[in-house]
Amino acid sequence: MKIMKRRRHIPFREIAPNMVTSGNLLCGMLSLILAIHGSFVPAAWLIFAAVFFDFMDGKVARSLGGGSQFGLEFDSLADVVSFGVAPAVLLYIVYLKGFMGVSGALVASFFALCGALRLARFNVVHVTGHFQGIPIPAAGLFVASFVIAGVHLPPWITMALLAATGALMISSVPYGNLKGIKKGQGDRKKFLLLTSLMVAIFVFLRSAGPLAAISIYVISGLVRFDWGKWLSLPVVASDELNEDETVEDH
Repeated sequence: MKIMKRRRHIPFREIAPNMVTSGNLLCGMLSLILAIHGSFVPAAWLIFAAVFFDFMDGKVARSLGGGSQFGLEFDSLADVVSFGVAPAVLLYIVYLKGFMGVSGALVASFFALCGALRLARFNVVHVTGHFQGIPIPAAGLFVASFVIAGVHLPPWITMALLAATGALMISSVPYGNLKGIKKGQGDRKKFLLLTSLMVAIFVFLRSAGPLAAISIYVISGLVRFDWGKWLSLPVVASDELNEDETVEDH
């Protein structure tokens, strides 16, 4: 007589974040398909759309208390496709196909490989306060933004761009982590200033706006500028707090 095992009920709070992550993976796959069929700019915008789902799945998981190891692994796999493989294939088809042959394919593959290594390291090596190496979403958006801006890159510059950005992903260059800013600890004036700057960039530069905005973030890591620290309110030492409380009591 066979004993039927009772299936474990999976609560909605664990399913919901993975449904959002699926949107990330879907955008990456659609970007690949559009790139193959020659719709390059829409393919690049789909990589940007994937960032929305990549950002929201963590928000949904934290709000519902449904984070899981499965969700973490699924998110990494989706990121590899959307921000590693899709941008690499897009730039290969737009700038390298028909010019660099095998060497162009190898450099594009190097970018995707670095993205996978970057995510693997992120999952096992926990660094507080900043990112170690440029995050793969930023790297994918950076190279895809050249297509949106309509920049005509020579093949050798495209190869250098992919190789350098891939190397930045697996490097130890510190990049600011805006997710580390807790609620109520952000400097509202600086947030408003940064938001105004981004709006101005997109309004005046239009299609070149994404490239300009992401380039600022890419350069910030190279010059060791920590956006997370800059946007956070200054931390008041406990001794200073105690002194202030003593003065108020007296």
